[in-house]
Amino acid sequence: FAVVKKFIENGAAVSLWGSRQETVDQALEQLKELYPDAKISGKYPSLKDTAQVTAMINQVKEEFGAVDILVNNAGITKDGLLMRMTEDQWDAVINVNLKGVFNMTQAVSRSMLKARKGSIITLSSVVGLHGNAGQTNYAATKGGVIAMSKCWAKEFGGRNVRANCVAPGFVQTPMTDVLPEETVKGMLAATPLGRLGQVDDIANAVLFLASDESSFITGEVISVSGGLML
Repeated sequence: FAVVKKFIENGAAVSLWGSRQETVDQALEQLKELYPDAKISGKYPSLKDTAQVTAMINQVKEEFGAVDILVNNAGITKDGLLMRMTEDQWDAVINVNLKGVFNMTQAVSRSMLKARKGSIITLSSVVGLHGNAGQTNYAATKGGVIAMSKCWAKEFGGRNVRANCVAPGFVQTPMTDVLPEETVKGMLAATPLGRLGQVDDIANAVLFLASDESSFITGEVISVSGGLML
């Protein structure tokens, strides 16, 4: 939501995608109140459904004329120690966090390459860089999107299409608001800057990688983590 706001504030037309119609509709309603002149639409595909993703990307092209920027931000967790992790937990995370990114990027890449411009930004995680106990599936996907982005940087660079990742640390969201106090204290103790990240910290990094100010950056990972795991 913060990323969408940041892009609207900087003049972008935005197609906001989410997993549930009610959450997408609620977000659109709030955004239209905040930015009544913004050009914005919403969709709620199953990211693991290749045909559905491709069809909706084609709809976006019809609405806006082109896709110049892709932000792969969808992600879920189904945590568990390796010995207890079920196949369903593994498959669910892989399908959204890895296959979903593959499907989205494949669907937009052809038109970007034809237009000879584009920026693909994928949200990874510090867990994808350093691992974390109990998150084999999540870490595999977040490391996987880094590897895929580096491949795309090499494949697409000759057509002026860039691919980069942002790797957040611990960020204050409704998800972290419900964590036990001791867990939060442990996060803060491990973060040299001594605070949780804010959503705008992440949104600013995504906006930078989408902008011309980063036009000579591709295949990179920007860790926005307050120095976590240095």
